[in-house]
Amino acid sequence: MRVQDIISKKRDGFSLSPEEIHAFIQKFTNGGIPDYQAAAWLMAVFIRGMDEKETAALTDSLAASGKMLDFSDMDNTVVDKHSTGGVGDKTTLILMPLMAAAGAVMGKMSGRGLGHTGGTIDKLSCIPGFRTDLTDSEFINLVRENGLAIMGQTPQMTPADGKLYALRDATATVESIPLIASSVMSKKIAAGAKGIVLDVKAGSGAFMRDEDDAIELARVMVSIGRTLGRRTHALITSMEQPLGNTVGNHIEVLEALETLRGEGPADLTELCLELGAELLAVSGLEQENSRARQLLQTLLIDGSALQAMRSLVAAQGGDASVIDYPEKIGEPKYSETIYSNTSGYISSIDARIVGRSAVLLGAGREKKEDLIDLFAGIRLYKKIGDRVREGEPLADLFANAKDKLVPATANFITAYSFRNTLPKTPPLLLARIN
Repeated sequence: MRVQDIISKKRDGFSLSPEEIHAFIQKFTNGGIPDYQAAAWLMAVFIRGMDEKETAALTDSLAASGKMLDFSDMDNTVVDKHSTGGVGDKTTLILMPLMAAAGAVMGKMSGRGLGHTGGTIDKLSCIPGFRTDLTDSEFINLVRENGLAIMGQTPQMTPADGKLYALRDATATVESIPLIASSVMSKKIAAGAKGIVLDVKAGSGAFMRDEDDAIELARVMVSIGRTLGRRTHALITSMEQPLGNTVGNHIEVLEALETLRGEGPADLTELCLELGAELLAVSGLEQENSRARQLLQTLLIDGSALQAMRSLVAAQGGDASVIDYPEKIGEPKYSETIYSNTSGYISSIDARIVGRSAVLLGAGREKKEDLIDLFAGIRLYKKIGDRVREGEPLADLFANAKDKLVPATANFITAYSFRNTLPKTPPLLLARIN
């Protein structure tokens, strides 16, 4: 079959067969299709879309383009979780040990972050000695022996997705739900998970700002998972304000440890309980949401989740003493406190502006090769619905470079809006697809 025929078929609005999609992706991965033809195909997909069968076939082909991990010989279902990203989203740091304490088996493959802050791998690098550069065999053995492991994504997995994404970024075809969904799910499929929970964000600080678009993306990814034999659930959650009280890397690790002690912010704890309940459901351990939440709440309070975090850190070469003595991680050199210039109730906090402020402080990357300041970040003292008086502190900004504080501060103060009456707090959980 000719590449031109596949391109023109999709251009004209017809569905491609799984064989055509597989042949196209395989040939592109091997260098047999030039970028200009792949770009034409991406634009045809962007404009014409894909049906569920095509999207599942594309996902399967992307996953099969490189190494695929296999846990089929294990008695327990290996689960994984993915978030579409947001401001202050450190749920993975909490969910991994929480799931281990609950008896679930979790194999997590994560990347370094682009945008507001680093990714989970960046955050874990704040812990001295913690290794995420595991080989495939090390990762598989840790999952089998300890029921928990996390590693960084490798170029050997889903290489076709990496090549396609570079083209999508250059050809204005990133914002296509079939292409987004297949990219995300191909990594989960390749990593060997049989149960997948998706946290799809909607709101000012999310990739998908519109709630309906977020729901559609979640629906497509759940359909892909089911078609490819993975038990897949999705939550659509609000990103209208930062999650928890911290945005950064080092500072989010500290808040994750607080949450594992049962002392975390209410919204962060609530989201972890909801996502954790879904992970227990896809693992087959507990289908009843209320019972699952009660179990997880108990594990946070009685110290079991924190002990599982100690075990995870030790197993991957890290200094487990930082769990009890987090000050050993270090602290930033400079800080600036932002005070309110008005009195009233906080009616909104633009999460995108807060995220941009974190980038200005050095906590995030503009390009994937950028270095980040692990100690740069923001601690919020007030959230939507809180009453503040003029002169009260709203937040602290942190950085290791003093000159970054001024532009970040000027940007950050524009994120807040106030009103004289108590506003309605936006719900955290917007929809559930399971």
